Amino acid sequence: MKPAAFAYLQPRSRAEAIAALASYGGEAKLLAGGQSLVPLLNFRLLRPGALIDINRVSGLDHVDWRADTGLRIGALTRHHALELSPIVARHFPVVSAAMAHVAHLAIRNRGTIGGSLAHADPAAELAMLALLLDAEIVSESQRGARVLPAKAFLLGALLTALADDEMITEVRFPPLPPGSGWDFKEFALRTGDFAIAAVGVILAVHDGRVTQARLALMGVGETAVRASEAEALLLGERYRPPLVSAAAASARAAISPHSDLRASADYRRHLAGVLVERALAAAFARAQREAT
Repeated sequence: MKPAAFAYLQPRSRAEAIAALASYGGEAKLLAGGQSLVPLLNFRLLRPGALIDINRVSGLDHVDWRADTGLRIGALTRHHALELSPIVARHFPVVSAAMAHVAHLAIRNRGTIGGSLAHADPAAELAMLALLLDAEIVSESQRGARVLPAKAFLLGALLTALADDEMITEVRFPPLPPGSGWDFKEFALRTGDFAIAAVGVILAVHDGRVTQARLALMGVGETAVRASEAEALLLGERYRPPLVSAAAASARAAISPHSDLRASADYRRHLAGVLVERALAAAFARAQREAT
């Protein structure tokens, strides 16, 4: 199929793009990479009155690090740019590792961080990373800018707090504690497929004990989730295999996976637990190496 007819706009500035969004009263869509949007248009699941192509808007593809505020990534930054960025690899290696799992290289070359977060697919790596890293999503409209934490921005499957007249302009990742260990595990049937389940972990360890624990999962519910009870189990503890097993059991109990053609709910729950155990063990090992 082909899309229904629409107007096509190419703004050259952020102000022009925002004005165009407002003028269509919710009947326009932003076009960046188009990796999620174009299939929806072709199947006529979306019939916008206009596409606003923001690829020529300057100042939206930056990757900047500031010691006081952390990592700032422009909404037009491509997945592959994050995968290869030395700044990202130095300060947030978990992001570099996760980006290698996003679809295929051709898609990573076009897909953008803003587009992925706005689409809010439950199996999207960036949504999970935003929760794991306590990201802030910056959006702008003619009413001004606002900043939302990821947990308030991601509301459900394909559902966000973004208003019809807003565009994402930047994503911010606060600095991690020094010496943090990390890991990312994902399982898919084939390279490039949507994940059946994936897990991200950040552990800060001091004198052998966990001072901060973050554990996020995706592909196991309507949206990516933080396993807060499992995180609480880890705080103040030293690495022990029974502790890791208990945290994995807690994470399994906290999720509500669904069944589909690729996997049953029971399989997803079991897989999530296995991935959590492996990711926690790897994150502990990295944290201990950082401490020596």
